[in-house]
Amino acid sequence: MAILRSLRFLLAADAAFCLAAGLVLALAAGTLAQLMTLPAELLRGAGLVLLPWGLFVAWCATRPTRALTLVVVTINLLWAADSVALLLLGWVAPSAIGAGFILAQAAAGAAIALLQARALPPPARLSHA
Repeated sequence: MAILRSLRFLLAADAAFCLAAGLVLALAAGTLAQLMTLPAELLRGAGLVLLPWGLFVAWCATRPTRALTLVVVTINLLWAADSVALLLLGWVAPSAIGAGFILAQAAAGAAIALLQARALPPPARLSHA
């Protein structure tokens, strides 16, 4: 079914991005912190959160149920909103590169969440997978 293949692809792409970003953030937090003027602990922590999250999303890609996909969509949207809140509420004072990074990954997270939600078939169609 094309819709399910699309949903599986979107979940797998999300998982791959989370795992790659998680590794980079966890392993290069010190260097990135200097470049972005962000706390290394924030970057490392985000990376360490993204690693198990990416594994969960990869697992969801192998069995894209409606409930699991809605969890992924919701968490992705919350991540994007929290990322923007970091800037708007002044919780961090990043360099232009850091602010750009925060906004870019928030936009990417929101975009993938919206695409996943849009690819989610009605409950009856998903149960026949």
